[in-house]
Amino acid sequence: MARLLFVAIALLLSACATITRGTTQTVSVTTPGVPDATCTLTSSAVGTKVVRTPATITLEKGRESVAVHCTKECYTDGTGVIASDFEPMVAGNIVLGGAIGLGVDAASGAMNKYAPEAQVVMTPIPGCGAARPVARGKRG
Repeated sequence: MARLLFVAIALLLSACATITRGTTQTVSVTTPGVPDATCTLTSSAVGTKVVRTPATITLEKGRESVAVHCTKECYTDGTGVIASDFEPMVAGNIVLGGAIGLGVDAASGAMNKYAPEAQVVMTPIPGCGAARPVARGKRG
């Protein structure tokens, strides 16, 4: 009887995304062709985080997507989104964990997952930072 109870508890816990997937996720942020851009990531779950590209950052999971705004001198600002989506592992709670497991996953953010990478496009501003001719004095 004790073994059966142990197996039942193990099955219930294994379906819980909070335990199997965690409440944080690693995401990469890149600005192709524009290294060392400063990117600000913002959402209610993660607050405000600032990284320099290319970057890998661990974010608290949440149901709200993360807004990304990148800047660098002589480039147009770039914006993007790290989309938040439903974590399929949560479906196990409906079968095995019931309302308690689903509630824990919802409260912890584990029922969500982010896209693993955000690529933010930035384009050079024409003429910005171009080498200026150096004035030369007369030789004499």
